[in-house]
Amino acid sequence: MFTGRLSDLIDDRPDEGIFRVSRAIFDDPGVFDLEMRRIFESGWVFLGIADQARDPHDFFTTDIGRVPVLVSRDGSGALGAFVNSCPHRGSRVAQTLAGNARLHVCPYHSWSFDSAGRNKSVKLKRAGCYAESFDAQSHDLPALPAFGEYRGFLFGSLDADVPPLETHLGEAAKLLDLVADQGPDGFELVPGAVTFTFQANWKLQLENCSDAYHFTSTHPSYIRILEQRQTANTGVAVKSVWESSDYWREDAQGVAGGSFSFPHGHVLNWGIFGVTEALPLFEQAEALAERHGAAKRDWMFNMRNLSIFPNLQIAENASSQLRVIRPLAPDLTEMRTWCIAPKGESAQARRQRIRQYEDFFNPSGMATPDDTVSYENCQRGFASRVEPWLQGYSRGTTASKAGGNPFSDLIDMKPARSVLADAQLGDETLFQSYYREWARRMAGVIGQ
Repeated sequence: MFTGRLSDLIDDRPDEGIFRVSRAIFDDPGVFDLEMRRIFESGWVFLGIADQARDPHDFFTTDIGRVPVLVSRDGSGALGAFVNSCPHRGSRVAQTLAGNARLHVCPYHSWSFDSAGRNKSVKLKRAGCYAESFDAQSHDLPALPAFGEYRGFLFGSLDADVPPLETHLGEAAKLLDLVADQGPDGFELVPGAVTFTFQANWKLQLENCSDAYHFTSTHPSYIRILEQRQTANTGVAVKSVWESSDYWREDAQGVAGGSFSFPHGHVLNWGIFGVTEALPLFEQAEALAERHGAAKRDWMFNMRNLSIFPNLQIAENASSQLRVIRPLAPDLTEMRTWCIAPKGESAQARRQRIRQYEDFFNPSGMATPDDTVSYENCQRGFASRVEPWLQGYSRGTTASKAGGNPFSDLIDMKPARSVLADAQLGDETLFQSYYREWARRMAGVIGQ
């Protein structure tokens, strides 16, 4: 059990321009246990997308913190979310990541449940000599206390006393709209999920998605390859969107992008790409402007790294990736990732999207291995308490402003704070949104 105070972990003095995070927040086992209870098992957590269970009796499995979860569409087409644990002796009932099943049979004692979570059979019940009180109990799979959907994004909670999902998402929901509205029929996961682990704390992944400062330092080999492609003019099969953008270049001038921070820990790091044929969405550029207006269409083409606290990330930069963060231990994290795409895009656009995705993302790409090595290097360094406070949350302090700016106004979005930046700022103040929400949730179990 962690016996320190919240002020030992986060030093937040906005009037003095000071925001620091302790190394202990990343490697203390007691802190991790409290995170599981207060961050993951007491609030809204992203589960998946509705399209993962598209047809009657489709299902997929996931987790909320340490609790296994089954999301299933019943025979009438209604989605439900249940604790994936047999009420008999606790075994997980659904054993696979996804599938289609009218009936789920517990592998331990063969109790069975339909796609609506209802118990259909207790094996050899007549011979069981059960008391009358047994029949008075529900034998169904327990439904999640809170389950909600926004534009195809599914969220659940183990605590019924959470705010409405719309309140949790707030203005950040408009950034999910930018994903859902790219196709007239919504979006989907491209077949081929990837699961991998890294030996470091989950919050490093949360931070890195929003970290523009690391790009030129962590990914020099990727940048060199892009430069070689440009000079060689070899007609390479995959052309990265970064090759047609100045966002990552050291000599870029003026506003290249910025960040937005929202209540409840959601953040966006963004950059101006422009409506470019380097993106597979280009074939729909005119249609998107007609459906949604040029401003919203242009935002769909911007580079966007969105984090919905605590475990959903959508990276739309080199391609489009959906990430789900699952903490396993203070120094072990599981990632599940998919390429995401608008439904109905052409075969050529889908091919371009997948090739760009493979180029940059996942353990086989040119960026993810760099990042995970950095996470593990950080995790080793956290062991030091000679100077416990990290200084990586200060860039952008004088650039951070309350409210939005003309760019958020284009989509009628009202963030809590915003930063406009050139390519070299590498704003770190958006991380503060993560940790203020973290501190708010942990305040009940850690002394001040």
